[in-house]
Amino acid sequence: MRVTLLGLSGGVGATQTFFPAIVLVTLYAGWKWGLGPIVAGAAFGWWLWGGRDGETLSEDEIATLVIFLLSSTITLIVAEGLRGALRGLSEARRQQMDAETRLELTQSAAGVGPWDWDIPTDTLYLSQGARQNLGLSPDEPITWANLVDHVHPDDRAMVAERIRNSVRAGEAYEVEYRLADLSRGERWIHGRGEVRRDDTGRAVRILGLNFDVTRRRRDEERVRESEARFRSLADSAPALMWMSRVGGQRDFVNKAYSDFAGCDYEEALVLDWRTRLDPRDLPVILKGQIAGEGSRKPFSLEGRYRRADGEWRWLKSFSQPRHAPDGAFDGFIGIAFDNTDAKQAEADLASVNELLAERVQAAVAERDAAQAALFQSQKLEAIGQLTGGVAHDFNNLLTVIIGALDVVERHPEDEARRQRMIAAALAAAKRGEKLTQHLLAFARRQPLRPEICRIDHLIAESEGLLRRALGDAYDFRLRLGGGIRNVLVDSGQFEAALLNLVVNARDATPAGGEITIETRPVTLPVGFGDLGPGQYLRVAVRDTGSGMDVETAARAVEPFFTTKPPGEGTGLGLSQVYGFARQSGGSVDIETRPGQGACVAMLLPIAEAADLPTASAAIDPIANQVPTRVLLVEDDPQVAEMVDAMLSDLGHTVSRAAGVDEALDCLARDPAIGLVLSDVIMPGGRSGVDLAESLARSHPGLPVVLCSGYTGGDQGRAQAGAWPFLSKPFSLDSLARALSAARTP
Repeated sequence: MRVTLLGLSGGVGATQTFFPAIVLVTLYAGWKWGLGPIVAGAAFGWWLWGGRDGETLSEDEIATLVIFLLSSTITLIVAEGLRGALRGLSEARRQQMDAETRLELTQSAAGVGPWDWDIPTDTLYLSQGARQNLGLSPDEPITWANLVDHVHPDDRAMVAERIRNSVRAGEAYEVEYRLADLSRGERWIHGRGEVRRDDTGRAVRILGLNFDVTRRRRDEERVRESEARFRSLADSAPALMWMSRVGGQRDFVNKAYSDFAGCDYEEALVLDWRTRLDPRDLPVILKGQIAGEGSRKPFSLEGRYRRADGEWRWLKSFSQPRHAPDGAFDGFIGIAFDNTDAKQAEADLASVNELLAERVQAAVAERDAAQAALFQSQKLEAIGQLTGGVAHDFNNLLTVIIGALDVVERHPEDEARRQRMIAAALAAAKRGEKLTQHLLAFARRQPLRPEICRIDHLIAESEGLLRRALGDAYDFRLRLGGGIRNVLVDSGQFEAALLNLVVNARDATPAGGEITIETRPVTLPVGFGDLGPGQYLRVAVRDTGSGMDVETAARAVEPFFTTKPPGEGTGLGLSQVYGFARQSGGSVDIETRPGQGACVAMLLPIAEAADLPTASAAIDPIANQVPTRVLLVEDDPQVAEMVDAMLSDLGHTVSRAAGVDEALDCLARDPAIGLVLSDVIMPGGRSGVDLAESLARSHPGLPVVLCSGYTGGDQGRAQAGAWPFLSKPFSLDSLARALSAARTP
């Protein structure tokens, strides 16, 4: 067109007319095709300016050609970018349309209908799903004002009030209402929305959705009707009926159950049936209950219960597991029948049975076994209630330790004061160790470790702890008359039992009362209760509290029997004392009257001269240490630092490892290591016992000492093995003895 209209030497530049072609071709076909007009333009310019005549281009012509190439290249790049933007916009629109289609399908399938109300313009947008839920035609014009006409008349005021509250207070809009159109039956709609406000805080828009909840409402109504029929049927039954959840909490009882208990429905749900159970049947029932519920299978129980009018009645119960719709265990459903008449007939027949005494003895033995098993299974629950007291004692001990160390730090030059403070801190730390041992012994089944103890000395050492347990509101006295007499007991368990007695006395005594610990020897010429004749040391705790009647005193040592309010006592204190005394060969004696205080005494056999240990030559384990290279395996950096210092004080050189694998690497690198001291509980899935067993195979004859402050895990394997075992915390003397024992052939 240029050549036709203007000729070869016309007024328009040789290459200008190629730029529209570059743009159009690039937009339509891409940058590769856009190179064609660029090459064609450059070739045409060269031909026009000299190539047709064989002449060389001038500098201006060459510059013009270079400018054309640069400009056309930039035009190509811009056109290609515009083409990409247009294609991206097209793809985004397509994806948006696909997403909107999928969202609309999802909302339609789920029955969810979004809606949008522009408050200033009163413009209401209802999606297709929202219209369908409300029973509106797709093209029916609708505003917020006439939308209320489609709500059931009985629900319109409530819906309007919810909307006003949302707009006024900014609360989330959520409501369930019925539709006015009842041609398809009663239909329920659940509406939910969120208010949007402008910068001035004025409500300008509400975004929300609605969905049809008619089916759920109908299902709930059917469930209520079913529950009403079930309750009517259950309440008409003459037997006691109940349902319980997985944890044992009842969530339904019938009228016969409430009438038997003599309380209303809510109180019957939380009634502690142990308070209505005859003490003679309590152990057997508890044992059967735990076993039955643990098996999740049908089980039956039978015992005597006190009815609301005070009469004791025999009830035989049958419990059946129930399951949720998905098959998961969901608790038990139970029924109990009053079979007092049948039991009375059975008792009449048993009265003429020659084997009655044997049966009674077997029943008592079974009860004792059940009490012992139950006592053990419930120890951990009691620990939760004892934690507060233990924390109080430990805080007192830490106060002594921290205070003493602070005094030593502030007055290092005062030798006398430093020695007193160090002695006080060490004594407090050892009392803390004993408290930990008491708690661990209470938390698990642990055999007693009896030793020859002078009881008066033990009590005198515990005086400070006992006074702190009582507080300043009580007058505390010691009357120790045991003298040099000794008993064979576990000292830690004895102190725990004594603390139990003192705490019980404190709880039974009003502020300002007196609590006394007495010891004296007694001689029993004949048997007394569980005790045979012999010499005993009587350790008694006497208080000036409220005392107990005969019935309460008779049950005082039963597990879980307590006169304290709910939540303030476990019923395990005196039973623990009684168990300790019986395991130590003694018993418990209670002297009390209502309003005249109580005296609870442990009678412990006095150790004979033959029981006392023979004196042996004293050996100083610290002075007899032979320096060697010790591998210390400990993952706690602070503990490792302290034990490293203790080993260095004993003259040893120390290598350290934080785990089993690192310890094995150290042994492979350093053959000079002559002894291994390892913690039992280690990171990485392998314990110190695993390390000791591995060394027994790879390094036979290498001494190994194990230590731990934990009662579970591999400690049992450690103590059962052939390696010396140290319980944390330990002193320098104990460490030296363990090292010497490990190196002794």
